[in-house]
Amino acid sequence: MNLLYSNDRKGEYPASWYAATANALEPFAELKGETRADVCVVGAGYTGLSAALHLAEAGLKVVLLEAHRVGFGASGRNGGQLGSGQRRDQEELEAMFGREDAHRLWDLGEEAKQLVRDLVAKHGIECDLKPGIAWTGFGKSDTKHLHDYAEHMQREYGYDQISALTPEEWSGICPSPAYDGALLDMGAGHLHPLNFALGLARAAAKAGVRIYERTEVTGVQEGAKPVVKTAQGQVTCDHVVLACNGYLGGLNEKVAARVMPINNFVVATEPLGDDAAKVLSRDIAVCDSKFVVNYFRLSADKRLLFGGGESYGYRFPRDIEATVRKPMSEIYPHLKDVRIDYAWGGTLAITMKRLPFVARLRPNILSASGYSGHGLGTATHCGMLMARAIQGDAEGFDTMSALPAPGFPGGRALRSPLLVLAMSWYAMRDRLGL
Repeated sequence: MNLLYSNDRKGEYPASWYAATANALEPFAELKGETRADVCVVGAGYTGLSAALHLAEAGLKVVLLEAHRVGFGASGRNGGQLGSGQRRDQEELEAMFGREDAHRLWDLGEEAKQLVRDLVAKHGIECDLKPGIAWTGFGKSDTKHLHDYAEHMQREYGYDQISALTPEEWSGICPSPAYDGALLDMGAGHLHPLNFALGLARAAAKAGVRIYERTEVTGVQEGAKPVVKTAQGQVTCDHVVLACNGYLGGLNEKVAARVMPINNFVVATEPLGDDAAKVLSRDIAVCDSKFVVNYFRLSADKRLLFGGGESYGYRFPRDIEATVRKPMSEIYPHLKDVRIDYAWGGTLAITMKRLPFVARLRPNILSASGYSGHGLGTATHCGMLMARAIQGDAEGFDTMSALPAPGFPGGRALRSPLLVLAMSWYAMRDRLGL
């Protein structure tokens, strides 16, 4: 089964609030026939768009191929949260790699956030970029961990954008009976994810990138001059960038063994008007400490955008609204009967270590994926790092490619069932507070 078409129609964005409020971009043509490029980029999400844009700005001839539409996948459907650092927190990274390497990874994460801000400013991308993400917990133990982490980041990293909020302070911002205290990171941010992707696409096209949509890549012929093949054409090039994330399929077995697609779901309520203050009194985004994380924020028109629930097979659930309404009602009981105007799913990708898999698969074939729910900044940044590596500056790329990337057990045939069992076990532990 091909995830590109398991839950979506070819060339159509899902019926999300993001698609309904997008700064629409006219479709690009399909690739028909043969063409030549210095670099062929496969996948027009944040990774591919960023790589293509930076390569074109450096003077290279770039072709960008997308099976559906630019920003069609996780880049146009996610929670819109631009988080700090990496997917794993700094204390975890210190335990895994030591203090020096953890600091280097933090610096790269800070560079990623700044890159997004710079791209938005440079290219005039209208995507409602705002500061502030809070991490919140469910009891005193969670709150203590969050507050200790805030102190650690202030002391060891000099990061003054982070602060600890008492239960009283947090309830004034987020009046949910489910939560205790929180950590507020005003150096992080949130935005309209599809409009950010569309803005990158506009910038890339203006820089000279030849973008082709509705053009599924069927194979990559390796060699000194790789050939990227599609149903109706092919691209001969010097370098290939694989930027497919959860939609890679069988294009490369080394990546497929290490990067697992999973599905996540989001709803948008009806506009809440003045009652929006009963959800959030500040324009920030929120993540909580559940294993299957809940994440939410208010839209520009005062809807609650709430993400929750996961599935590990190919198909989305038949009733996405019911899937997400359950955790949303646990956090905000007063919204249990609120009207849901939009409900959609998306496929992201995770790795065993919850760190991206960045690799030089061949001397002239690079790949980055597996952002594990931390992709907005990291994917955009990895695209730039691959563009730099192709030009001969591989310092940042080499740092990211040195991250451990064990394969999932069982091979492609068994990894999905095994993942379902593993995730179910971890979710049960989370519910039991173990």
